[in-house]
Amino acid sequence: MKIAILSCFYPYRGGIAQFNANVYNELSRSHSVKAFNFKRQYPDLLFPGKTQYVEEGDEAVRIESLSLLDTINPYTWEKSARAIGKWEPDLLLMRYWMSWFAPSQGYVGRRVRGRSKVISVLDNVIPHEQRFFDKPFTKYYLGSNDGFIVLSEAVRDQLLSFKPDAKYICTPHPVYNHFGARLERNSAHSALGTDPSKKSILFFGLIRDYKGLDILIEAFGLLDNSYQLIIAGEPYGSYDLYRNLIDKNPYRDNIKEFTRYISDGEVPALFSAADVCVLPYRSATQSGISAISSHFELPIITTDVGGLREYFEGPGTGLVADSITPDSIAETIKRYFADNLREKLSANIAAENERLSWSNFCIKLIDFYKTL
Repeated sequence: MKIAILSCFYPYRGGIAQFNANVYNELSRSHSVKAFNFKRQYPDLLFPGKTQYVEEGDEAVRIESLSLLDTINPYTWEKSARAIGKWEPDLLLMRYWMSWFAPSQGYVGRRVRGRSKVISVLDNVIPHEQRFFDKPFTKYYLGSNDGFIVLSEAVRDQLLSFKPDAKYICTPHPVYNHFGARLERNSAHSALGTDPSKKSILFFGLIRDYKGLDILIEAFGLLDNSYQLIIAGEPYGSYDLYRNLIDKNPYRDNIKEFTRYISDGEVPALFSAADVCVLPYRSATQSGISAISSHFELPIITTDVGGLREYFEGPGTGLVADSITPDSIAETIKRYFADNLREKLSANIAAENERLSWSNFCIKLIDFYKTL
């Protein structure tokens, strides 16, 4: 069958583009697939990071795509719809993670729907950082689809609150497998300039308020000198709060900062040096970071928000703190190391990784399409 994918691909960077590239490559094994990309994803004024694009030295998965859709230029919405319609796909697959994309992608979906089935992978229905236009934009977007793939029960519940009769399947985020093999632990620490004698905690990903890095920094101050915190990710917004907390932390010399965009080539050293990855989120639906951590068989400690408890506790691949507080996170970290849980949880992750393959995800997608 013919499948069009409308979302971000290379030269855009980040987890959404990585996800799309993996789906494209897997579907291309058995189907004719064409990627339709953004011409402009966000205006620079609205983008909080350094750049939206892959830079020299990044090892991003390159997908050949047609860059047509400009989210603030309605002329390109019609142009994109015509280009997709002319190709005559059986299925149009889109991604939805924030309401900024609802007008442009929703327009395309409505124009293509009827001639092609339209399915969206929903990362979020309501964004973590909400705005007044989220609900009306989201309602418009959801109406442009025949079906949905949700990556957690939390997103399913959000979807059904908007569209009780929605046709959907719920399947977890597949494991990212394009980062290569795990490095030897001491070699990874050598590459990072970190201390291999410490119990190493990793915070990885974009630094945004809802991700709770400040909570983790405070929790780190409740541990002892045998621990090391590695912070790796680009701040979206001011870093001043975190800087002040680090400066006041009794173990500030054990906090190693890589506060910039982390290229794919740097990922293996970070996850190979760490003994555990901590996601101290204030809110969440699911986490793409966990899909990276799973690839390196690195256990997760997280908070009980969104779909995180179901994702980690069910298969026994991580621990969930009782509350979103420094005390609770610190106690969970202590328990993880005191009970020597690394080996047990890593073995569970290895078993789970076989189920969470891109192949299985795409099989479920095609089977779902056939029901619409």
